[in-house]
Formats: sequence, C-alpha cells, structure tokens
Amino acid sequence: MTAAALNLLWRAHQARRENRLADARRDLNEAVEICRRHEAKADLAFVLKRLGQVERDLQNLETARLYYEEAAAIQRERGDALGLAHTVRHLGDVHHDAGRGDLAEPCYDEALRLYRASKGVRRGDLANAVRSMAIHKEHSGDLERARLLWSEARDLYASLDGLFSRLFLRRRNPGVLESSEHLMRLAR
Repeated sequence: MTAAALNLLWRAHQARRENRLADARRDLNEAVEICRRHEAKADLAFVLKRLGQVERDLQNLETARLYYEEAAAIQRERGDALGLAHTVRHLGDVHHDAGRGDLAEPCYDEALRLYRASKGVRRGDLANAVRSMAIHKEHSGDLERARLLWSEARDLYASLDGLFSRLFLRRRNPGVLESSEHLMRLAR
C-alpha cells in the first residue's frame, strides 16, 4: 500500500474512533481512489471493507452492501478465503440489519464454511461468525438451531478467556455473557 493510502487509512481510523464519520468516509474514499489508480486489488478490498463499516455506522446499509460486495468479489478472485469469510459475514450483517434474512443466511453459511475450512482462523473470528448466524436463526424462529449456535459461540468465546482477562483485567468476557443470556432466554 502506498504511504499516502496508509496515511489516509490511519486518519480514517482515528476519525472513526472519534466518531467523525464524515471525515473517515472522506479519507477512505480518497484511499480507494489511490488503490484503484495503483491497481492494488488486495489493498482496495481492505479499504472497501473499512468504508463499508463506516457506511454501516452511518446506517447507509445499501451503500455498505455495495462496498462489501466489491471487496468480496476481489477476495474471491484472489483466493483470499479468510478475508472473504470476514467480508461475507459483514455482508450478512448488513442484510440482516436491513431485514433481508433471506440474503443474510447464505452469507453466514459461506462465512462459517470458509472459517471452518481454514487452518489459520482465529477463534474470535469464528465465534463472531457463529454469533451472527445464531442471531439470524433466533430472529427467523429456528430456536433449536439458535440454541446450538449460541452454545458453540459461548464455548468459542470462553476459550478466549485467558487472553481476554489478560487484556481487560477482571472484566467478564462479553461474548460469553451475551451467549449465556440468549441461551437462558431460549431455555424458557
């Protein structure tokens, strides 16, 4: 990635952390143009995903969808399975948030399939994908499948407890808490 694009990414990251989303969008759009000019496809996919997240933050779900879809197409073309898994999970979240469960589920299925087939997958990424599918299944009324997925998510998040407690000292793992709350509610 060019130094100019990296600088824009850093500025966009800072702007997003400070909730200056218009500034983040501006910087990311400029970084996209740089990546396009340099035909840096892997970098372009990375920046498009960041831009998709900013658009989600702004509740511009249709625009976010377009950015995630373009990033996914690049990652498919490049054979980037883990990057694609991450992108299609977020694309599924966009569809879910927009009330398009019929489009969300295939995205979650693909993300889970890719994560489970990858040897280098981080447990937190897999846990987040399982969580997304669990939310979808619960909302769509498939409560038995939701229970199984929430249980798996809880176990995956719990396996991160050592790392979590070292990073956040004495705070409870929010993934375990959320999964447990859903499981208790579904048991009723």
